Amino acid sequence: MISNEEKVRVAIAEQAGEWLVASDEGPLGTQEAAALAAWLKTSPIHVEEFLGVSAVARDLREARADPEYTLEAILARARAEDDTPVQPLWSRLVSAVGGQPRGRLLTATMSIAAFAVLTFAWFLSWNVTPAGHPSVSGGTTALHFETHHGEQLSRRLADNSILHLNTDSAVTIRYGKNERLVVLTSGQADFEVAHEPNRAFRVIAGLAEVVDLGTKFDVRLEHDSTVVTVVEGRVAVGPSPYLGKVGTNLSQNHPPRFVQLSADQQIRVAEGEWPATPAPVDSQRTTAWLRREIVFDHEPLERVVAEYNRYTAKPIEIATPVLRNLQISGVFATDDTEAFVAFLRSLKGVRVEVTATRIRVS
Repeated sequence: MISNEEKVRVAIAEQAGEWLVASDEGPLGTQEAAALAAWLKTSPIHVEEFLGVSAVARDLREARADPEYTLEAILARARAEDDTPVQPLWSRLVSAVGGQPRGRLLTATMSIAAFAVLTFAWFLSWNVTPAGHPSVSGGTTALHFETHHGEQLSRRLADNSILHLNTDSAVTIRYGKNERLVVLTSGQADFEVAHEPNRAFRVIAGLAEVVDLGTKFDVRLEHDSTVVTVVEGRVAVGPSPYLGKVGTNLSQNHPPRFVQLSADQQIRVAEGEWPATPAPVDSQRTTAWLRREIVFDHEPLERVVAEYNRYTAKPIEIATPVLRNLQISGVFATDDTEAFVAFLRSLKGVRVEVTATRIRVS
């Protein structure tokens, strides 16, 4: 099992690779260079991992210049071994450079592996935007992050802000000289924003636009609305400058004013319902998903099940309509379906049937 320390190391190494790729695409702008410097100053581990990735890139260039380790030479040796039993890649590389000193063998092996990985990444960059991979468009650096069903993700961004993504979520982040623009295209995200007086932090999510005023806040896209909850500090929320979908023409249907929210306030932006009115909430309850929990206080079972189905691999169905309004209270772990099923079975008059494909409540 991978330890938490190793997981942190892997995440930092990924960020170091992103910075290296971004710098290889061309000279960094003033803002990007300052962001890289700030990232390096965050921890000696950042410096160590960045130097390590740079060393692999250096070895890659050296290996490609050595005729013995070119891709053509390796393929030629592979063709010559067509009739031999299939071996793992690492053992074939060891055989290909047999008799070499250990240091040279390690360098060559790492370089060849790095070449394969970076070549694949280069191919992807021309076809899709990999999760967390930076690209440059219109003078801005863009990052894309996404999660699948049941997954969650946390990333420290180049400006030292922290992004948390909930299940089935996707964001694209573009850093420009004058602003940091985030587009949430699905799901739910939590932002801990590093304040920069000269570069605004904006989030566009469905029908809403959120402008950070130095804060921590949560944004969730629902099927017909956008819900914004402030945990700390303040935000300004207004109608999106786009007609529900980024890339369409600017909307002229909404007044150009914003509503300010403070900690423990929430606003729901829906079509045709602007200006929306902030409401008091328990922000810790709203962001319980960060702790992999969902919290309910006298909520109908139908709503509880709908929330739980955002995470569970096996969908829960309410077979008896009268149970949909059954009031439920409790704190449930999003990754412990068995405990939730046990809770349902403890309710008087409720029967739960678990099959290979679903959980049926009647």
